[in-house]
Amino acid sequence: MKKYLFLLLIIALLFFSSGQTYEQQSLIPKLKEWLPGQPLEGVLSTLQVPYWGRTISVESKGYYHFIEFLIRKGAHIVSFGVLAAAIFAVLPKIRFRYLAAFGLTVIAAFMDEYHQSLTGGRTPYLGDVALDAFGAALFLSLIALLMKRNVPKRKTAGIS
Repeated sequence: MKKYLFLLLIIALLFFSSGQTYEQQSLIPKLKEWLPGQPLEGVLSTLQVPYWGRTISVESKGYYHFIEFLIRKGAHIVSFGVLAAAIFAVLPKIRFRYLAAFGLTVIAAFMDEYHQSLTGGRTPYLGDVALDAFGAALFLSLIALLMKRNVPKRKTAGIS
C-alpha cells in the first residue's frame, strides 16, 4: 500500500510543479542568498549546454540563471527516475517489467510537458522528455544492477 501512496505522491508533485509559472518556481532569489559572491563562477563559466538550438552558459544567461538551469534539468532526471522506480515497484513481476516502467514513465513525461503547455509562461519541450527518459533509464538500470547483485548465486553441478 505504501508504494502506491508513494507513486501517487510523486505524480501529484509533478502535476503541481508543471502547473506553476516560471515566476512561482524561480530559484534565483534563493540562489543569490545561498551563493553570494558567485562561488565556482570560474569553473561554471567553462560549461556550455546545448538546449533548444541555443547554447546555455554563464555568459549567455548569467551566473544564477545558469545554475538554476542546471538544477531544473537535473530535477527532470531525478524526478522522472524516481517516478520510474515507483512505477517499477507497483508493477507485477512480469516479463517486460522494466520496459513497461520505462514506457509508462515516458508517457507521463509527455503528459507533463503537455500540462506545462497549459500553464502561462511555460513552454513544453521534447528535449525535456528526453531528459526524463534518460532519468527513467538510469534509475531502472540501477535497480536492475542492484537486484542482480542481491540474487543469490545458484550452485552449479560440475567438477571443481
